[in-house]
Amino acid sequence: MRRRFAGQAGRPTGRNTVSGCMGFRTQMLWQRVPCALILAGLGSAGFVGPLSAFAQARSAVGQSDKSDQPVFHCDAAKSLTLCNAGPFFLRFQASDGTLRALSALTDKDADYLPWRIEARRQGNGFAHLGDIDFRLKTEGETGWQDYASWHVRQPVTQLRTQNGGQERVLRRDDMSASLGYGFPLQVVRAWRLSGQELVLEFSVTNSGKRAVTVGGLGIPLVFGNDFTDETLEEAHRHEVFADPAIARDGGYIQVTRMSGAGPVLLGVPEGHTPLEAYRPIMDAPHATSGESAVLTDGTPRSQTFEGFYDWMPASAGFAGQEWKNAGAQWNTPTQFNLHPGETRSFGIRFTFAPGVRGIEKTLAEHGRPVAVSLPGYVVPQDLPATLYLQAPLPVRSFSVEPEGALSLVPEGTRGVWQRYRVEGRTWGRARLCVMYADGSVQTLNYFVTRPARTAAEEMGRFLFSRQWYENPADPFHRSPSIMTYDREAGHIVTQEPRVWIAGLSDEGGAGSYVAAAMKELDNPDPQEVAKLERFVNETVTGRLQVASGPAEGGVRKSLFYYDPAHFPDLYKTGENWKTWASWSREKAADIQRAYNYPHVALVHWVLYRLARNHTGLVQQHDALWYLHKAAVTMTAMMQQAPYYTQYGLMEGDVFVEILRDLKRENLTEEAGVIETLMKKRETVWKGQRYPYGSEMAWDSTGQPEVYAWLTYFGDTAQAAETRDAILAYDPALPSWGYNGNARRYWDFLYAGKRARIERQIHHYGSALNAVPLFSAFQAQPADLYMLRVAYGGLMGALTNIDQQGFGSAAFHSAPDAMQFDAYSGDYGMGFYGHALATQVDVIKDPTFGWQAFGALLQEGRDGSVTVLPKDSARKRIFIAQVGVFLTLESGKFEAVEYHPASQEIEVTLAAADRWTPVARLRADYPAGVPAHPYALSSAAPDVRGAWEIPLHSTPTVLHLHAGWP
Repeated sequence: MRRRFAGQAGRPTGRNTVSGCMGFRTQMLWQRVPCALILAGLGSAGFVGPLSAFAQARSAVGQSDKSDQPVFHCDAAKSLTLCNAGPFFLRFQASDGTLRALSALTDKDADYLPWRIEARRQGNGFAHLGDIDFRLKTEGETGWQDYASWHVRQPVTQLRTQNGGQERVLRRDDMSASLGYGFPLQVVRAWRLSGQELVLEFSVTNSGKRAVTVGGLGIPLVFGNDFTDETLEEAHRHEVFADPAIARDGGYIQVTRMSGAGPVLLGVPEGHTPLEAYRPIMDAPHATSGESAVLTDGTPRSQTFEGFYDWMPASAGFAGQEWKNAGAQWNTPTQFNLHPGETRSFGIRFTFAPGVRGIEKTLAEHGRPVAVSLPGYVVPQDLPATLYLQAPLPVRSFSVEPEGALSLVPEGTRGVWQRYRVEGRTWGRARLCVMYADGSVQTLNYFVTRPARTAAEEMGRFLFSRQWYENPADPFHRSPSIMTYDREAGHIVTQEPRVWIAGLSDEGGAGSYVAAAMKELDNPDPQEVAKLERFVNETVTGRLQVASGPAEGGVRKSLFYYDPAHFPDLYKTGENWKTWASWSREKAADIQRAYNYPHVALVHWVLYRLARNHTGLVQQHDALWYLHKAAVTMTAMMQQAPYYTQYGLMEGDVFVEILRDLKRENLTEEAGVIETLMKKRETVWKGQRYPYGSEMAWDSTGQPEVYAWLTYFGDTAQAAETRDAILAYDPALPSWGYNGNARRYWDFLYAGKRARIERQIHHYGSALNAVPLFSAFQAQPADLYMLRVAYGGLMGALTNIDQQGFGSAAFHSAPDAMQFDAYSGDYGMGFYGHALATQVDVIKDPTFGWQAFGALLQEGRDGSVTVLPKDSARKRIFIAQVGVFLTLESGKFEAVEYHPASQEIEVTLAAADRWTPVARLRADYPAGVPAHPYALSSAAPDVRGAWEIPLHSTPTVLHLHAGWP
């Protein structure tokens, strides 16, 4: 869902572009900082001139070092200290010793810190890298006290430094005064260069006479992720994404440029500084109840700024207060006592990895424990994972929380990796704790799901029963339909001030019927299909979608609306119906919002596929009727809602599938019209460096459609840039929550029950972005990293489905929540991505050997490999060694056996059922058709480009061999 604005004349309601300060063009949630304040900030105390002066200073330091670049060199300039330190270029604020700029010497213009907005982040109340915060309780006292070095700044006392060997101390400060009156400890901060690594270290001493309990210690991670007032091109040049591995002593932070290019900044624990919790540093308006204002930051959070976070080695003081009603934390919260005269040190060590694919190698080279779980950290109960561990110290023991949720079986070694079989036993979250010989602990967070196909089937039953809305008297004509559900309240959401949620449109309202349709694509149930047909023919046609006339195919913004004059006693009291989100009848009837069209098109397309590939399953119309409706929806979008088609649309890659099916049906006229319309969109994107916008300033759900059309029309270079941009915000991390979790932090505002800015875990963007990554992997089938990210996003969609089949919009990652949202909301877009892309990928990796993503794999003595699919569809198998993608339009795979020596493939198809008397098998080659493509050993008729094979009451075995073109 996107925020609506008052549109300009000739444009659809829903977008506003304003001129920002200093000539920037802005597309954002709200304009946050007046230009006068920014300009005043440029001359504020402690800041040297405008940003151009800062740029000149950076350039001057760089020029002075070109001839013979020293390991360590600093120049002081008024209130700044500029340093070349190993591979880093740094700028320190002289008065408080915090770091205000950090970049690689190889590219000084690409900063990892928020230097661009330095002018508006001056003075008290703004955290910077090098600050620290505490929650303390002195012996004899009962309440916690909060302290933060940025709340009311005082000048630090710069201490003398001594250098020697590979250690260079850049500066050392006693910063205790900035922690406020009554702070009972002494804190000395040191910045040092250790070889080619930058170390931030705090020495915390109890110089008093009473013990102090530390219930919270946080190191603010202040990186440049605020792209307010920037164009997309500027943001991709300047800004970064930060993602955490919240894994205690195995934890780290990775900071990736928005473009996906260039080195990745890594932060790992220095000494004993476990990443126990990752606390969002709220701005004051968004602070949770009871949260101290001392621990907030003055930078407003919004759609263009997710916020900063605290690296917390201790957090028990929060667990008993603000977080007491939350679900289980990523790690068990701890606290520690600091006795009189005792000193403990904490810190973060920064280094560079060459790119996202080099992160784990860099961690291993720096002596960090590394975990790789294949295929991922989401473990269906019928599909074990394999955990590979590489660490400088031997493993002492394992433990699992909850006890028995996982089983762990050693399976020897592979090279430098220890190998373990991980089986999921108990549904839900599970934490695996790995204890090493020195007592350090690395935690890995898994999620155990139902078997994938079972989860899909249970979701379908929930959608078509608990979420099925049947009310002929409904004044908004939404019956029959599949509607948004409130799991907490236990009923369908029939009213919501955000009217689309109850109106069957936009992502927050269409999500449930999108999930219902996509469930039927691969796992149809006759009764559910009958209800889906009723929904399309009774509610979509003529109500949600214009049935005939000049606007035929147009899709309305919402069937639910706010009209108190017409319905004076209908709307719930106690709700706020006075915001922009409570659309009037007129606004709800608008058909100019392109984002709504893919939702409807894909339902028509699913019914086409079901009617075409199954006998007697679809009753009300034939296959071509539904395909025609899908095509009409696409053309209507371009005619009635053209403005937003300049952006990639969520689920927009279904349009590629519709076009391909039109061609397979030889509907050349309709296909030609649509291909011409889509080519116009793709031409626009080719003319843009980063065509990933939306009505938001930046988005993470338009890239899949952009990638799909760039690939379709053969623009491989820009498709590759799009792929890299996805990998910048879609990481591989040792946690079910963050692995393949495409960045999203604002859609709870538009589709969640708990509406706020917050990093969402497996929002629908995760599975949507898996679709282009699978495609990109198949074009480059040696890229295991890309496959891991894709699979993480694909399987993330299954974690949202609970044990009864309810699909939640997303998981709340903030430590005061740590639970799934109660609304189904926009979850269906995620299941769309899952259903469209779910597949088995078979790969032989040089490091990890044979792997099957989505299947059990058995290696034969003759060198063959057999895979038994366990994915939710069992209709798509990619064998990377020969680049062949086997897909079934009808029928199911039971097993596939591949013989590397002969390259022969044996396929076992499941027995026929009442609705599926034949299978249709297709062999595609995403990386290019080989000289000798596969052929069936026995002849089979070609039906729309697929082999048609009769099925029987027992499984059918097929043999494919490399034939002649």
